[in-house]
Amino acid sequence: MKKDFKDFKKFIEGKKVGVVGIGVSNIPLINFLLDLGAIVTAFDKKTEEELGEVATEFNSKGVKLELGDGYLYNLNGFDVIFKTPSMRSDSESLVKAKKEGAYITSEMEEFVRYTKGKVYGITGSDGKTTTTTIISKLLEQQGYRTWVGGNIGTPLFSQIENINEDDRVVLELSSFQLMTMTQEIDVVICTNLAPNHLDMHKDMQEYIDAKKNIFLYQSSDGILILNRENEITYEFKEEAKGIVKVFSSKREIIDGSYYKDGVLYLEGKEVCKKDNIIIKGMHNVENYLAAFLATKDDVSLETMKKVAETFTGVEHRCELVREIEGVKYYNDSIASSPTRTLAGIKAFGEKVIVIAGGYDKHIPFEPLAYEGYPYIKELILMGATKSKIKDVFDKLEEEKGIVVNVKMADSLDEAVKIAKDLANRGDIITLSPACASFDMYPNFMVRGNEFKDIVRSL
Repeated sequence: MKKDFKDFKKFIEGKKVGVVGIGVSNIPLINFLLDLGAIVTAFDKKTEEELGEVATEFNSKGVKLELGDGYLYNLNGFDVIFKTPSMRSDSESLVKAKKEGAYITSEMEEFVRYTKGKVYGITGSDGKTTTTTIISKLLEQQGYRTWVGGNIGTPLFSQIENINEDDRVVLELSSFQLMTMTQEIDVVICTNLAPNHLDMHKDMQEYIDAKKNIFLYQSSDGILILNRENEITYEFKEEAKGIVKVFSSKREIIDGSYYKDGVLYLEGKEVCKKDNIIIKGMHNVENYLAAFLATKDDVSLETMKKVAETFTGVEHRCELVREIEGVKYYNDSIASSPTRTLAGIKAFGEKVIVIAGGYDKHIPFEPLAYEGYPYIKELILMGATKSKIKDVFDKLEEEKGIVVNVKMADSLDEAVKIAKDLANRGDIITLSPACASFDMYPNFMVRGNEFKDIVRSL
């Protein structure tokens, strides 16, 4: 039973509220809290100069700003604290504030607690964004007013009073957002799990445990959808509180969704043929199987077929940028882990020239080498991890005698130029970094856009 948002409005009015992080999701949150009568202090590592107009606006509205180095020193004396997703709940400042009696929460936790709409939550290591987007397209095509949030879309908490019971809400949820999530989500998908974000999490088990929170608080009629072919997520069935449904790209599952002989099936009924799906690759077949299973009570088979045969994909995900002299350039900047890069390069069905490397999330790169070598024609490495990735390919050569040509670059611009010089007519060049972007770029979107700008200028 969802809580009434009127209760939150009564609770928050006049409260001293700290908001940690003045970013994309928290700017509308701060404005919303002000509208609800809260007394707000905002915290951020950026300086007032770096925040620019945002700082000016908040100053004019009476928001107190705690900025720059040591910005969390004064995180005390608050009734409520909204933390940014990437802030660990066991950070010294939050632990101290909680001991003092502060209620610690986040924008997403409060949204799920109070929203009236039916909620679909999607998590996993790879495929979250595409699956989330497919589900939103299915629901929109079926005629539902649909809201998309979490890691993508727009911050939703400030719009909560506009969302009705008949609406549908689709949330892409990261392990960061789920670490402290204790709210019930109606329909949940775990696409897959592999090592990721080990720079943030203490270890792989903590990462897995964070993901589990997406379904551990479901009621008996909640739905949990799992990937039969991913060992970690399939084991979640043992802890499920609600109804478990399974999808598979390798075996028939009559009461789930599955792929067989070029066809995608939902509960034994044909939905569409693999060759008619616009976005290619078996990883996208799995994304569709999960999405079909999640929406089967709300969306017709006809709508599913139509979306699969018309949806052209999400920006920065195996996105064709242009073709130059018979060479195709693809932007797969979203591929911030080795498993995601593997899925992307396998989808091409031929050996490709790969540009990889970036911020170190402390994920092992062995899968990229030991599973990826049959799909890599040339490898150009850049960023903080370039030597670390090269070491794994050197190890592959030493142990198995398998040689992958590796070149090193000092920038994305240089990497593209090296790739262009190596390419022959008919080749594919893909930016598929297997790493996050933070060593060189604020996020994967900025990285992908720079790649597109470089390619368009060739």
